[in-house]
Amino acid sequence: MSLLSQVLLHTKGDFLRRLIAIALPISLQMLLLSSRGLVDVLMLGQLGEAEIAAVGVAARATFVSTIMLIGISAGGALLSAQFWGAGDRDGLRSSTALTWLMSMIFALFTVALFVIFPHDIMALTTDSDMVNELGSQYLVITSVSMFAIASANSMAVGLRAMHKPGISTFFSAIGIGSNVLLNWVFIFGKLGVPALGIKGAAIATVLSGAIEVACLYGYLYSKKHLLAFRYEDLCKVVELSNVVRFLKLSLPTTFNFLAWSGGLFVYHAIMGQTGVQGLAALSVMTPVESISLSLLIGLSNAAAVLIGNQLGARNYEAVYYQAIGVIGANFITAIFMSGLLYLLQIPILNSFSALTDETRVLVEEFMLILSLGIVLRSIPMVAIVGVLRAGGDVKFCLGQDLIAQWVVGIPLAAFAALYLNASPEWIYLLFLSEEVVKWVGSFYRVRSKKWMRNLIGS
Repeated sequence: MSLLSQVLLHTKGDFLRRLIAIALPISLQMLLLSSRGLVDVLMLGQLGEAEIAAVGVAARATFVSTIMLIGISAGGALLSAQFWGAGDRDGLRSSTALTWLMSMIFALFTVALFVIFPHDIMALTTDSDMVNELGSQYLVITSVSMFAIASANSMAVGLRAMHKPGISTFFSAIGIGSNVLLNWVFIFGKLGVPALGIKGAAIATVLSGAIEVACLYGYLYSKKHLLAFRYEDLCKVVELSNVVRFLKLSLPTTFNFLAWSGGLFVYHAIMGQTGVQGLAALSVMTPVESISLSLLIGLSNAAAVLIGNQLGARNYEAVYYQAIGVIGANFITAIFMSGLLYLLQIPILNSFSALTDETRVLVEEFMLILSLGIVLRSIPMVAIVGVLRAGGDVKFCLGQDLIAQWVVGIPLAAFAALYLNASPEWIYLLFLSEEVVKWVGSFYRVRSKKWMRNLIGS
């Protein structure tokens, strides 16, 4: 049979239905999380471009720490998917408990970093004293939300492994709704509260995160859910063999995520060399980009769950063709999302009323580049997140990302900004050069089948 015939044979019917059923709630959750950043930018954008730039830089710093926490939980996600595929319920519960514990330890580290060195972190991307001061205020307060992110994400990976991502998505919606309401109260001074501006947005972020976690954990423990681990579960999983296996999967992925998200922070710093205008334009694009990629991220994470389940059950024959199928599905979805973004760019831009005419023109050019970027990112994203990491191929993913971003993308963009004095739109375009490298490497690795491994030994 031809490759296409094999792909269609192994992805039709139940596999496709499960892929969509898992992907849509995850996509909605990603959309909600991205909307949280967009809400801050939109509401603060009514105050001025300095506030937009400040929250954009600070949010990128918190994004780096969030990515680190996602990287830590990645080890748990891989194990959870394979435990569920093998029918090991106790293994899934233990994996969730260990994921929570390790995530909270790393969250404590990031909170300490942001509280002690906020001005130094902001100074990495801007030399504007006003932007630094505003962003530092935001950074110190929002650092506390790292504990909420660690708690919510730890439980989300377990729920995804069980094909029940809708539960965490529902409570994410509660968190986002709370964030919008609290932003309105604290930023603009409503209901008798003084107007706090960017500091108010930070307070709203912390409180809404606490509300989301309290509701999610309250629901799971009241229902005596399988994932509602207790103190004795934590004591049981803190064994050297369990921790070592977890860290062998998590640490390369964590370092991978840190290097990648740190690279995004460096891209912000490079754009900062063009001035506040370029930084403000990039700050507008950051949440727009996250929203545009949410469906692709959902499909990639859903693919990771299903492929992890298949590897846990040792269904090696089907899993290769299913991997090819989800890569194709993500590419087709990316073309659709790219076209949709292009059509909606005018109403999106009209939402940012505080932008100057020059900055708005720059953002319009960024929008066109992002439309191309969505398509370019689609295949590497699903190949890395949904296929290679599902089989524990974390070292290859780490090496490829380091080369693509730190050897190719960042040097090219930095050279263009610092030595060629290139305009912001050309620098933004060069940010995408790393994706070309990932296309080649990802295709090669998926076709090699070296990623097809059972990680739980059952």
